[in-house]
Amino acid sequence: MSGILERLRETDVKTRAGTVRDGFPDNALGEFIDLGVKFVSSHPKIENVYYRAVRDLMNCVAAAPSGGPMLLEGADFIGMWLESTGTISAELFSRFCPETARSTMELFADHKRADGLIPYKITASGPAYRQVQMVTPLARSVWDNYVTDRDKAFLKKMYEAIADNDKWLETYRNTRGTGCVEAFCAFDTGCDASPRFWHAPDTPYMNDPARYDPNSPILPFLAPDMTANVYCQRKYLAKMAEELGLSGREWENKAEGSLKSLMKYCYDEKDHYFYDCDKLGRFVRVQTDNLIRVYAAEAGTDEMFEDALNRYFLNTKKYFPRYPITTVAIDEPGFSPFIEYNSWAGQVSFLTETRLPRAFDYHRRFVELTWIMHPIITALSRFTRFAGSLNAWVGAEGYRENYSPTMLCVLDYLERFCGIFPTPENELIFTSLIPYGIDYGESVAEETGYARSADGAMFELVNTGRGSVIYKNGEPLYGFPLGVRVVTDRTGALRRLVGASYSTVSGSVVINGGGEIPFEVRGNEVLEFTGGGFESVFNPGVVPPNYGGRVLSRRVPDPRGGLSYTEFITSPEQR
Repeated sequence: MSGILERLRETDVKTRAGTVRDGFPDNALGEFIDLGVKFVSSHPKIENVYYRAVRDLMNCVAAAPSGGPMLLEGADFIGMWLESTGTISAELFSRFCPETARSTMELFADHKRADGLIPYKITASGPAYRQVQMVTPLARSVWDNYVTDRDKAFLKKMYEAIADNDKWLETYRNTRGTGCVEAFCAFDTGCDASPRFWHAPDTPYMNDPARYDPNSPILPFLAPDMTANVYCQRKYLAKMAEELGLSGREWENKAEGSLKSLMKYCYDEKDHYFYDCDKLGRFVRVQTDNLIRVYAAEAGTDEMFEDALNRYFLNTKKYFPRYPITTVAIDEPGFSPFIEYNSWAGQVSFLTETRLPRAFDYHRRFVELTWIMHPIITALSRFTRFAGSLNAWVGAEGYRENYSPTMLCVLDYLERFCGIFPTPENELIFTSLIPYGIDYGESVAEETGYARSADGAMFELVNTGRGSVIYKNGEPLYGFPLGVRVVTDRTGALRRLVGASYSTVSGSVVINGGGEIPFEVRGNEVLEFTGGGFESVFNPGVVPPNYGGRVLSRRVPDPRGGLSYTEFITSPEQR
């Protein structure tokens, strides 16, 4: 038995996490332990940060005004916010504490206003409705929780609340008749202090979410992130309707209408960018994380996302500094690197960090996502207070402390990068990467171990310099080289391999009791398991980082036969 595996099996999560408060925090920790989730590393620093994040996250669970548990936002935000705690945070929390996550989401349905409006936050003072503050689609977060145990009562309750809120948005946030969702103020999108909303108020007119300032020469904005949110919500409302025995056709038609409006009014074909459109029909040409929000809401094609990676997300003059990604493009005049205050003007926000992986998942850009996660994991390994942001140049902690999205980012990124990731499609993804140290000459990990149970079986993954091994119920299941993702069903039956590194990986999957199956996989390539071997079914290539220009691409035939793939080449002006 390897030393890292032995340590994994000996780890007691309750002891490592330390004392949490009695009541709901202890109940949430019990959920976490019941799922068998553990992480160990050959280097103590990142492991200590991991279990500190577990402890502090559980202590962010408190009693809601109505009596059940609620996850708190943390830092200065003593309550729960729809744009974060009730959506993306609960979505991630569902993988670790599904019952507490469900209770958190249900509170927004419980406090739906008579006219259909869902509160933008819930605190000890009760629900608040001053603005809408929507980013991550609630319907998708609900669906991801629902698939953990198929609780129809929960699904029905949330479906009805989200459908009513959709009617409210259609009635009050489509004043220009475009089919887009309109932003009346900065807080509608949670973009505090962002140059995106310079010369627009922070709150709606007279604090009424159904009114914008009639004296503003620029409001209302047609907001691409809010419109993409509704597009995605309607896609998942269609799924929810079908699951409840209703027709999802109307929701599918409405979703298609939202997508058409998004492309017609908010997409600039010149810049290949999604911008707000002001009252006079002008693009608000300020490049912010609006772009990743749209793609994280599952809008746009694979080709559009590849182009966005090339032009923006992997461009060091835009969103790809040493610690990516920034909330405003680096070359924007309004970009601010300061991290001492709550700002969406440039610093790296952990809310953005938790939201963005869904875009990469949806468009199957696994390698490129690791280039964002790896430096962030490296920075997190030095964290002492779980601030809500970090400096993009040096990785220093920013505004405040005890921020639950940052703790969730620790858990999410390590599970995605070198752990066992359960998907809403009832699959398990085992990723054989190691987060070696990449800055300040510091080690992060040379070996890692991860554990998680699924449907009563215990799975373990050990990643070392010699390769990776998956165990099921204590026995070896598969062995394989570093640099790939192994995808199985929830019983551990092999389904596919995915290239998780830039370099082509060659080797074999060693099946316990079943011999070896050779393979060769490029970055992002998907190999389906046929029973006796692997067949390439998706091979998009890998978009490399760039330094301000564009990287040209061409389709070339794979010399192994089968699918062609995208090869990226240096453009003549960059040579």
